[in-house]
Amino acid sequence: MSRPLIIGIPCDYRVVGLHPFHMVGEKYIAAIREATGALPLLIPVLNAPIAAAEILASVDGLLFTGSYSNVAPELYGGPAPRAGVLQDEHRDATTLPLMRAAIDAGLPSFCICRGFQELNVVLGGSLHQHLGEVPGRANHLEDKNATLDVQYGPAHDVRLTRGGVLAALLGRDRITVNSLHEQGIDRLAPALAAEAVADDGTVEAVSLPGAKGFLLGVQWHPEWRWSENPVSRALFQAFGDAVAAGAGR
Repeated sequence: MSRPLIIGIPCDYRVVGLHPFHMVGEKYIAAIREATGALPLLIPVLNAPIAAAEILASVDGLLFTGSYSNVAPELYGGPAPRAGVLQDEHRDATTLPLMRAAIDAGLPSFCICRGFQELNVVLGGSLHQHLGEVPGRANHLEDKNATLDVQYGPAHDVRLTRGGVLAALLGRDRITVNSLHEQGIDRLAPALAAEAVADDGTVEAVSLPGAKGFLLGVQWHPEWRWSENPVSRALFQAFGDAVAAGAGR
């Protein structure tokens, strides 16, 4: 029997009680399984990272998820994080080399929230650590005291770049997205193209012109109740189709 399509999902590293755990939010796992039909494979972020080549040999695509942690600012030349801001050096050590290798290999990759920020850092961009404190920028954080339905509800519009990958995929020039991020792109990586921009100028989606395979990053969370949102359905459909096509080749 032929094996199923496999989409790898790098984990977050957390200490629960006295024990380390490798975790992925269920919403990402469910979206991959339900939207693409692929087998979600959780990739541990070990202290001695699994080699990127070993991972790429075992998967047909990669999903880089959101997280409560942030990319270590030393990786993009930013100032040290404030006290209490969650970091995840284990994830950084696995996902950044893995993302570079996936881009080089043309392996289909979908990058969400933290994954979107990782993509910008991998290709030489930088991040605002506290976006809402930047003059002229809005507060993009959710109300953590609200219900999840409210936190992940429609928050603001983004303008899609005319002639861009996202505009062509969705057939429109403006969409409404949720917003649950404190950090955001500061300096856009030179190789990336902005695919969507919020009204305050915050880049909310990117692509890589000339990429060897599917590569899209979004700052919002399409995985949340993905089947109820036509934009989310289109994004996961495109990713799943690219994974299937790549595996077929």
